[in-house]
Amino acid sequence: MKTVKLILLITLPVWLFFVSEISYARHAAILVDASNGSVLHEVDATQSWYPASLTKLMTIYMAFDALNKGQIQLQDNLSASHHAALQPNSKLGLRTGETLTVEEAILALVTRSANDAAVALAEHIGGTEESFAVKMTAKAHAIGMSDTHFMNATGLPHPWQVSTARDLGLLAWRTLNDYPDYYPYFSAHSFNFRGREMLAINKFTANYPGAEGMKTGFTCGSGYNLISTASQNGKRLIGVVLGGMTSPQRYQLMMDMMDAGFADQYAANPATHIETAAMSIGGTPPYQLGCGRVGATTVVANNGDDDSNTPHPHLNKYKSVKVYRKGNSFSHRTVISKTKPVSKVKTKSVAKAKSKPSKAPLNVASNKTRYRHH
Repeated sequence: MKTVKLILLITLPVWLFFVSEISYARHAAILVDASNGSVLHEVDATQSWYPASLTKLMTIYMAFDALNKGQIQLQDNLSASHHAALQPNSKLGLRTGETLTVEEAILALVTRSANDAAVALAEHIGGTEESFAVKMTAKAHAIGMSDTHFMNATGLPHPWQVSTARDLGLLAWRTLNDYPDYYPYFSAHSFNFRGREMLAINKFTANYPGAEGMKTGFTCGSGYNLISTASQNGKRLIGVVLGGMTSPQRYQLMMDMMDAGFADQYAANPATHIETAAMSIGGTPPYQLGCGRVGATTVVANNGDDDSNTPHPHLNKYKSVKVYRKGNSFSHRTVISKTKPVSKVKTKSVAKAKSKPSKAPLNVASNKTRYRHH
């Protein structure tokens, strides 16, 4: 018996290592034919997940809706509140009282994932960020995003801020179809702000042939997330990837999925439409990636590869990552900080959240779909 116990003690770290590796490998994804909404491919598409800065796509959708209804104008001035100015990175660095236009805020969200601009836009439309988040949730449910709940306009960590790959794919599809006049904003690879050229941080849009844009996202608990659209030979696809272990991995997962979609390797299934795809069981806790030493969710780019270095509850800090295109794949260099593995955060059902959900020419630089080496 003592011998057996000794063997178990010796082998336990090895078993724990492999269990940890398995938990770090999970991701969710969905691929949609933009022309008809057919779901071509999915992986855990109804698993609840922290959306991180993919949240800002909903913030932008709300802005497009307000623009379309004439409630706001592109050249309206937004004044940064103290709350907006205090937002952590990624951000423009707005000071309290500093102004920017609605159009500049939209471009700041698309290109730089700017949290301060997101809050300024949210407060302009909703009065307060909290009220705006209630409106976000109500609109999300109205368009069919039944497994989504928002608590802020940025995607910064909150245990009740959840979505799924399916819901986010639906949001991307609705954005493209509901507001085609504003959709070209997502192709911006830079914009000028206060005399500075702000370069976009989305490497997929800059490097993948035919990529049109959309949004990146990252927090330690969510992993590296990405929503992308691309067109090749008259065919447009919408892809969502949640939980990449590194920034290059999310791009690689998206590239592989898009390549297969454009090569017609996924059989179209008209019976499975993004608006009617199966939903998850409500109230299930979101999947949370660990942030231990072997998990690349422990890194965040100092150059603003998004979101913030504010972790989910019980998660520690992370350092830097550099991403560049190398041949037919995305590569990277990382510096990983020492962190502790964590268990899943216990969350309440989103139904119990404290908030009750109650065409002008584009002055942006167009996307260049050539390869860029970094």
